[in-house]
Amino acid sequence: MANRQQPSSMPIHKYGRYEQVDIPDRTWPSKRITVAPRWLSTDLRDGNQALIDPMSPERKRRMFDQLVRMGYKEIEVGFPASGQTDFDFVRSIIEEEGAIPEDVTISVLTQAREDLIERTVESLKGARRATVHLYNATSPVFRRVVFRGSRDDIKQIAVDGTRLVMEYAEKLLGPETDGTAFGYQYSPEIFTDTELDFALEVCEAVMDVYQPGPGREIILNLPATVERSTPSTHADRFEWMHRNLSRREYVCLSVHPHNDRGTAVAAAELALMAGADRVEGCLFGQGERTGNVDLVTLGMNLFSQGVDPQIDFSDIDEIRRTWEYCNQMEVHPRHPYVGDLVYTSFSGSHQDAIKKGFDAMEADAKAKGVTVDDLEWAVPYLPIDPKDVGRSYEAVIRVNSQSGKGGVSYVLKNDHKLDLPRRMQIEFSKIIQAKTDAEGGEITPKEIWAVFQDEYLPNPENAWGRIQVRTGQSTTDTDGVDTLTVEATVDGEDTVLTGSGNGPISAFFDALHSIGVDVRLLDYQEHTMSEGASAQAASYIECAIDDKVLWGIGIDANTTRASLKAVVSAVNRAAR
Repeated sequence: MANRQQPSSMPIHKYGRYEQVDIPDRTWPSKRITVAPRWLSTDLRDGNQALIDPMSPERKRRMFDQLVRMGYKEIEVGFPASGQTDFDFVRSIIEEEGAIPEDVTISVLTQAREDLIERTVESLKGARRATVHLYNATSPVFRRVVFRGSRDDIKQIAVDGTRLVMEYAEKLLGPETDGTAFGYQYSPEIFTDTELDFALEVCEAVMDVYQPGPGREIILNLPATVERSTPSTHADRFEWMHRNLSRREYVCLSVHPHNDRGTAVAAAELALMAGADRVEGCLFGQGERTGNVDLVTLGMNLFSQGVDPQIDFSDIDEIRRTWEYCNQMEVHPRHPYVGDLVYTSFSGSHQDAIKKGFDAMEADAKAKGVTVDDLEWAVPYLPIDPKDVGRSYEAVIRVNSQSGKGGVSYVLKNDHKLDLPRRMQIEFSKIIQAKTDAEGGEITPKEIWAVFQDEYLPNPENAWGRIQVRTGQSTTDTDGVDTLTVEATVDGEDTVLTGSGNGPISAFFDALHSIGVDVRLLDYQEHTMSEGASAQAASYIECAIDDKVLWGIGIDANTTRASLKAVVSAVNRAAR
């Protein structure tokens, strides 16, 4: 079919194509991520600086403690030279005994100015493990517009800054004082817009000063300060740097994607395939403009592929509550893995597939003599088991006018242990469909159950219908014929009904015929609703009553009584 789209009036002439990387023998497309990278959370620095109302010390501490509980071992805790608030926070967690676990490294950011570097290193006195993160912008537009300097000028800023960090670290943090395990990180800011050869040149110059080697790692962080390319091109740039850096075995190559094009997660994953060792980001993608890469999505993506993220997301709603309190923002209901609606299906076909998936998992587990949790997860439309992140199955199926029998049936089975026969599913879903069409919007599981009870299981205290059975007694003669005697109220009058047949249901049909009710059995199914001697049974019966075909249901600890209740349910519905 021909493309009938027309040229837009948007000013496309203002924007150039992003430069591709000449790397025809790239290897990253065939790589797989099989282990978790090193993670650094920058929620307290990059995330915090992007808030309308930056975190108070109490909120920062609460976020820090949450990150520690989750298992993050590298946490950027602030920009201490930017103001007294950040400086004081860094000091507070260092000075409080036990606030920073022994295996957690805190990181602080600084620009390449001597006064800022000195203040930054000073903030770390007494820390067990600490990293100073120095950055300067290296892209052509910054060189031309902001710094008005040459390549050599910009490289010298990085070199001088690195030397100053080393000098102040030795002076303030060295073994002769408090013996901080010191680390160094350098970022050529705006790496995405920096010429690759120049980014490499600056990083090499920084390493010449720092001299990484055995037991002396350097972190080289290549930030997508503004996301500018496709994730594939970003991966090419990382593979090029990965291949061309000297002393690579002593370099931790770090990726720091922003989400300006909406592909930060993909960019981070492909960068890991291209050689990156470490990812910097924020929980739920907080950060400047469109945010940093989302560490939760990245970690859960690994989890969903059977790779341990080495971060604990098992109570994702508690993580969310802490994040929302500390950031004074709300997580979007469609946010991957954590939003209110991410494990929810409204579509009828989706709901039907989910219900069948759960049924198949239960059947497979039973056949193999194991629990469902021992099986590989395989439920349509659910990439992970919601239970693994602390969610219940209650919100998996939600019913509106777009839903079908699958969603309604799932609610009844999951919440009330009623496994409706297929044709009964169709019958009841039409009742729900009529209600949602008439009223609009969503119908809750509680409302579905109320409709079901009113339709099939009337409350004895508010009974409706022609017949209410009080007691029944069945006997079987030597020829196998059952005789059933039922005390009932029919059309408001107390009466005794008697009938016989080749079973209790057949005998009840015969008894009903005596009051002018002609019933023919079409289908009968039953199941227990739980295990044990006191288990209830659910009986489902499909009947032809005059010119109507209807289902009834009965629930009772005695299967015979349950089947008779199901007949009454169908007969009363026919006369309703």
